[in-house]
Amino acid sequence: MNYAIVTGASKGLGASAALRFISEGIPVITVSRNENTTLKQAAESAGISYTHYSCDLSSAQQVQSVFAQICDEVFVDAENVYVINNAGVIEPIDVAGELDAALVQSNIQVNLTAPILISNLLLQKAKNTDSSVVIANVTSGAGERPIQGWSIYCSTKAAVNMFTMTAGLELENSGSSSKVIAFSPGLMDTDMQVTIRSSSEEAFADVDTFRNYKESGNLRSPDTVAGALVKLVLAENLENGKVYKVNDLL
Repeated sequence: MNYAIVTGASKGLGASAALRFISEGIPVITVSRNENTTLKQAAESAGISYTHYSCDLSSAQQVQSVFAQICDEVFVDAENVYVINNAGVIEPIDVAGELDAALVQSNIQVNLTAPILISNLLLQKAKNTDSSVVIANVTSGAGERPIQGWSIYCSTKAAVNMFTMTAGLELENSGSSSKVIAFSPGLMDTDMQVTIRSSSEEAFADVDTFRNYKESGNLRSPDTVAGALVKLVLAENLENGKVYKVNDLL
């Protein structure tokens, strides 16, 4: 049996990826604070198994508890499990010295700690049950260069890339059939972009550039990017630990 697990599936890329898995006939488990009822209806119409778990990914305790339940459900008969660690937050957008401490902690937990904990648990369960998992950690070009006002977002995405590369190396060295990759989705028309465009110039020097992306129509739709992402994780020739970029896939 194959399964897909998608975090941050209430909207944006996560919702589009979950819908694409449904169209591929793969049972879907979504994890987010709020459920996307459109996904539930789509799964029912397609006759595909669908389960939603409510979880605050900024809580390590909730992440551990919820994913333990998911593992109990999935690894009874799982052969292949496809995981999209998509949930992410951009805030705080501000310069160092003006950062909100609570937002810093939440960003690190959602963007970095949660995908590491999820990956760790699923890889352990896959090993113990002779299953295979393919984990795609959604990253960003911001993990490869500094952007004023995005010090925490840049840092967490850089760390996600390094975790992915290291975990991929370890899986290769152990001869595991599981894969861990990262996926950089580029510029998308999502709520995160709305947050970015609402920033002040003092906090984010490049805010006008991002406003122009929207005005000039340079933001891809989440559906287009999700199509490339799901096609990627379902491919048989994935390179463990690689950071894939959407521009190379479309």
